[in-house]
Amino acid sequence: MQGTQTLPLAQRLPITEGLLLLVAIFWGTSYGLTKSALLYTSALMFITLRFSITALVLLPLVVRDFKAGLNKDWVVALPTGAILSAIFLCEVFGVAHTTASNAAFLISLCVLFTALAEVLVNRQKVAWSLVLLCVASVVGVLLLTGSDGARVDFTLGDYLILLAALLRALMVTTTKRFSLGRAVTTTTLTAIQSAVVAGVAAILVLSTLPQSQWHLPTESTFWVTLLYLVAFCTLFAFYVQNYAVRRTSPTRVALLMGSEPLFGALFAMLWLQETFTFAQSLGAGLILFSVMLTSLRRESGQH
Repeated sequence: MQGTQTLPLAQRLPITEGLLLLVAIFWGTSYGLTKSALLYTSALMFITLRFSITALVLLPLVVRDFKAGLNKDWVVALPTGAILSAIFLCEVFGVAHTTASNAAFLISLCVLFTALAEVLVNRQKVAWSLVLLCVASVVGVLLLTGSDGARVDFTLGDYLILLAALLRALMVTTTKRFSLGRAVTTTTLTAIQSAVVAGVAAILVLSTLPQSQWHLPTESTFWVTLLYLVAFCTLFAFYVQNYAVRRTSPTRVALLMGSEPLFGALFAMLWLQETFTFAQSLGAGLILFSVMLTSLRRESGQH
């Protein structure tokens, strides 16, 4: 990880980095859609449905991989699934108790936490140029989301979002550490993680919600929204994250996926006809600069 080199034009923006940017784009559209879906059901029921469907869709492929003997080390997926469960619970309940701008800024700190976790957990040296790009990206998010006078007073919601950012960093670094060189396919890794999240959420639904809230929504709008989120923001997104973290550094993964607020703001601008202030434009430029420079450079020895 110590050095970087600029590739010929034809090899720039390779598949891994391009897929991570697609994830950031899809996640940028997910906030508004998730809010609309939550008009029809509780947050816990929504998480249960979203991840149950994801696990069921992947089940035939997982069975195929087990039959082929490709999943001898499948148990390594369980701890990362537990971490993912904690991330979603912190984010769902954190957003309910803080502002959207505070949440966007605090969750963006994941890129800095990931660089630190990569050093402490995986014992890997992170290039200073990559750390500086992480800082630039976080500053960009602060400018992009701070137009409404956002300030962090550290309410319960702020603490939960900050914990989610720490857990995101732990998620990508432990996935790298646990799965590297292990006999488990990316499909199985994604499916088991999803099943764990669905199981935890289902237990919480049954133990904390009244029975009147256990029913499934019948509105077509809810199911169309849910299927979009399952297909692009869960199935595709977490498969790509698991795929990418096994092929490049967790810090690069976090930085590229951390461009999500930029695409969320662009989606709001195009869909809701919102406009950018000068500070927001500067913030968007910083995020874009960080993402593109990270995408167009690769670590020495990466294939």
